[in-house]
Amino acid sequence: MPAAARSRTLAVLLAAGVGAALPTAPGAPAAAPVPEAVRGAARRALFETTDLAVSGQGAHTYRIPALATLPDGTLIAAYDRRNDSAADLPGDVDVMVRRSSDKGRTWSAPRAAVDYDGGVGAGDPSLLVDRTTGRVFLFHAYAPKGVGFGTAGTGNAHDSTSVLHTDCSYSDDGGRSWRHRRLTRALKDPSWRGIFASSGSGSQLSGGRLLQQYAFRKADGSMWAASAYSDDHGATWRLGTPVGPRMDENKTVELADGRVLLNSRTTSTRRRLVAHSRDGGLSYSAPAADDELPDPANNASILRYDPAAPAGRPRAHWLLFSNTASARARENLTVRGSCDDGESWPVSRTVVPGPAAYSTLARLPDGTFGLLYESGPYRKITFARFDGAWLGMRCPGPSPG
Repeated sequence: MPAAARSRTLAVLLAAGVGAALPTAPGAPAAAPVPEAVRGAARRALFETTDLAVSGQGAHTYRIPALATLPDGTLIAAYDRRNDSAADLPGDVDVMVRRSSDKGRTWSAPRAAVDYDGGVGAGDPSLLVDRTTGRVFLFHAYAPKGVGFGTAGTGNAHDSTSVLHTDCSYSDDGGRSWRHRRLTRALKDPSWRGIFASSGSGSQLSGGRLLQQYAFRKADGSMWAASAYSDDHGATWRLGTPVGPRMDENKTVELADGRVLLNSRTTSTRRRLVAHSRDGGLSYSAPAADDELPDPANNASILRYDPAAPAGRPRAHWLLFSNTASARARENLTVRGSCDDGESWPVSRTVVPGPAAYSTLARLPDGTFGLLYESGPYRKITFARFDGAWLGMRCPGPSPG
C-alpha cells in the first residue's frame, strides 16, 4: 500500500477510535484481528486532510480560507496570497482559487482570480453559489494604494481612491474564469468608513435569496453587521438593516422554520454573538452572547447539517459550527453539532488542539463535510473532509439516515 494511502487509512481508523494494526517485527506475535463490527465502525468514520497552501512556499503568507460546493459536487477553495508580508490590506495581496472534483483529495493548481499591480490589493474572499443558476460569486475587498479597513475614508464613489471597495467577481464555468463588478455604491453608506465582506462563505435561502454578510465601521468607530441580499440571482444587491454594535465578521444559516440565524465574532466578549431574522435577513433581533460558544475574536462558520431533511424531522434542526473554541487565544479548532437550531451545542470534536485560526465549512453532496482552515495558526491552509460518525453526531429522537 502506498505511504499516502496508509496515512489516510490510519487517520480514518484513529478517528473512529480504532488502533490501526502496524507491521510487527519478525517472530513477534501476530496482532489480534480487528472484530468485524469494529472494522465497520472504522469504515463509517471518515477524517482526511490535504494541505492547499504552505506559507513561505511561493508567498510570504497564505490566509483567509473560503470554501463552496458546486451543484455537481466540485469544491472551490479561495484564500489570500499575501506576497510580501503577513499583513492584511493594504498590501500586495491576491485572491487565489483551487478546484477539486474528488471530494478534496486532490486539487487543481492555484490560480489568481483577483490580482492587481501597482501597490493595490484584493483580499478577504467569500464564496457563494447560486444553486439555481450554478453561478459562483467571489466577494472580496479592493484596496487602493495605502487604504485598509482602519484607514478607509467616507464616501462610496466607484472611482474613489480613499475608500475600501466592496467588489464581487463571478464565474459561470465552475471557477475556471472570473468577471468582476464593483458594488460599493449599492452596499456602502457614504457616511461609513471601512467595510468588507465576511470571509468564508455566504448562504442561499430556500426561496432562492442570496445572502452575503458584511461588517462595517461607522464614523464613531462602532462596528456593525448587515446582510447583502439579492432576489434576482445576483443581478442587483442591496444591504439590509444594520445590526449591532459590537459586531465583526459574521455568518448566517437558514433554520428549519425559515428564520435566519446570524452568528458573529466580537471584541466585546469572549463569546459569540447571535441574532435572528424573521424576514430573510432584512433585519435582525438585538445580538446576545452565546455562553456555549467561547471565541477569541476570530472568524468562524455555521451551516445546516442536512438542508434537505423534511421540516418535521429532528434532523432538520441539526447545525454544525466551527471555530477556535478558546476564550484566550486562537487555538483548539473545534467542530460542534447542535440538535436544536443552535439553542445548545452538545456535540463537539477538536480538529487542531494547538494554534489555528479562521475556518469555513461546506457540505458535500454525499453528506460528508469539508472544513478549510488556517493551522499553525498561519503556517498552512488545510482542507479536512469528515463525516457525522467522526464527529459523533448523535441527537435524541428518530432521524433519517
